[in-house]
Amino acid sequence: MATSAHFSQAIRGVPRWAWIVFSILVLVVVFLVVFDWNWLKGPIERRVQDATGRTFEIGGDLDVDLGLKPRIRADSIRFANAPWSKHGDMVAAERVEFRVSLLPLFRGRFELPYVRATKPEIVIERNRDGQGNWVFDVRGSKERASKAPPALLVNQLLIDDGSLRLYEPTFKTEVALDVRSEDIAKGAARAPLVAEGSGKYRGHPFAIDIRVDSPLDLVDRERPYRVDAKVSAGETRARARGALVGQLQLEDFALKFDMSGENLGDLFPLLGVPVPDTPPYALSGELGRHGTVWSYKDFRGKVGDSDMQGDASIDLGGDRPLLTANVVSNRLDFDDLGSVVGAPPSTKSGETASDEQRKVAADMKAKGKVLPDAQFNLEKLRVMDADVKMRAAQINAPKLPLEQMNVHVQLKDGVLKLDPLNFKIAGGAIKSRLNLDAREPEIRTTLTGDVERLELGKLFPTVELTKRGAGKLSGALAVEMRGNSVAQLLGDADGNIGLIMGPGHVSNLLVELAGLDIAESLKFLLDKDKEIPLRCAYADFKVENGVVGAHSLAFDTSDTVVYGEGSINLRDEAIDMKLSPQPKDRSPLSARVPLKIGGSFKDPSFAPEAGPLVARGAAAAALYALAPPAALLALIETGPGENIDCGPATKEGRVSRR
Repeated sequence: MATSAHFSQAIRGVPRWAWIVFSILVLVVVFLVVFDWNWLKGPIERRVQDATGRTFEIGGDLDVDLGLKPRIRADSIRFANAPWSKHGDMVAAERVEFRVSLLPLFRGRFELPYVRATKPEIVIERNRDGQGNWVFDVRGSKERASKAPPALLVNQLLIDDGSLRLYEPTFKTEVALDVRSEDIAKGAARAPLVAEGSGKYRGHPFAIDIRVDSPLDLVDRERPYRVDAKVSAGETRARARGALVGQLQLEDFALKFDMSGENLGDLFPLLGVPVPDTPPYALSGELGRHGTVWSYKDFRGKVGDSDMQGDASIDLGGDRPLLTANVVSNRLDFDDLGSVVGAPPSTKSGETASDEQRKVAADMKAKGKVLPDAQFNLEKLRVMDADVKMRAAQINAPKLPLEQMNVHVQLKDGVLKLDPLNFKIAGGAIKSRLNLDAREPEIRTTLTGDVERLELGKLFPTVELTKRGAGKLSGALAVEMRGNSVAQLLGDADGNIGLIMGPGHVSNLLVELAGLDIAESLKFLLDKDKEIPLRCAYADFKVENGVVGAHSLAFDTSDTVVYGEGSINLRDEAIDMKLSPQPKDRSPLSARVPLKIGGSFKDPSFAPEAGPLVARGAAAAALYALAPPAALLALIETGPGENIDCGPATKEGRVSRR
């Protein structure tokens, strides 16, 4: 009884305001115990829909754990896509969970210590008019539409088993990615994000594997944002890795960028960059962007069996994209250039070629053709402009005396100019200019050039007999063509080609063999080859409708004058030439008859003209019947050949263009 009396006395001593506070606290506790947070789903859904113009739904439970940083969980989230979309909801998730810091709310800021999404599904897309589904239709009051949203800060973002789908109809692009957060590394503030998946870009399938820092780090412009992305499309492989700065604009960044594949030309359908066809390649450089200019700086690697290095950039800011590049090769494998004009590189053992290029080579071999008939891609010549310089310090061409190359490629409004297109060859040079006009359905092409002082002794590096020759070969050419492949262009060619060589010397054995002088050839083979003076040589060809006709052709030494006639059909790849030697000496066992050069480019033939050789053989047989020694008389030349006069051009060492 005493205890009860004391308790009653203590209660009467409590101030009235304390009773009020206590009662309110009790009511709050009771309210929170019995309160169902799901009652707030309706108001929240209506608020989001009013702010965005899209349906928002919390299909599961809404729950709150109170505290200074309350934890909020919502299950079965669904946020509608744009009305024009056919791809379901824009955002859906099995669960979204986050905490809210209460104190920053008094300063008008929403600060979320972390956000965690379980099995989120996100769709990002544009329609054919270029409108993105992230643009909301807020047709409420102008005041609400123009009011800036409160500041939002998220300190940590975690994604479990998410998916991201991207749709861009303009570029025929679809991407489906599986996305998740990695475990937070020791010392790291946020969890990195990894994604892998596949899709189509410009209608071509590709696969992608990405690891990036947390997307929350994108808002920190002072912090490097690390990226490591791998992409494969068919046989094309690319990897970009490094750190971005100024991430929101994706400008002024530099990433290590490696790419490889079977053919650089495969980049055209993927990226729209009209790179020529090449053998398999592997390049590594620095990918960057500044304003409208994307650059690939200091790249190095191999294209086919050739080393390549340089800088390239593409400016997307003008009416037409502009590709600029400066490329150097310290050792260029000449057959790697064939792919540029539709010819496959060498497919011999040890040479680099793709499976497709090996197939093309096999097809050409089966056809018995040498000139490539692959059609040029006119779209490549029309979609953009280009200014490309390329230099080869050394050229690997065992069967050709090529030494160096220097070319400046300019492409503007469908007109391609290679000026200069220069080669150092056989101690001299071929300086040419090539113009291709692709503005019409059929390319119109003009080729002009000058041959300057090629050394006879270096012209045929694989022929031992010519290595001891000497003389300077010069000339000029001017040809016009129409067609959309190398074979078509040459088969339509019209123009002139002129070559002349002044005084020098050549192998006597070479001249005697060309004239089929048996005795002289055997003598030099058993003894040794000697040199004889060369007075001059010239060749004047008229090109009409793809047929190269020998207007005049002669080769004059102190021993023999060789005249040439006939034609070379570039359309049919057929040769029909005749070399007629006129000796200036008297030699026994001479069978100097015209030499026929025929066959095809792929399989040329060399043989004495049958008629004269048979006639001489019959005469020899008749004389042999009378007296065997007299049979040699039919093979003795009386030497009717006379010195030819190359005229003023011999002194000048050149032939003028007509």
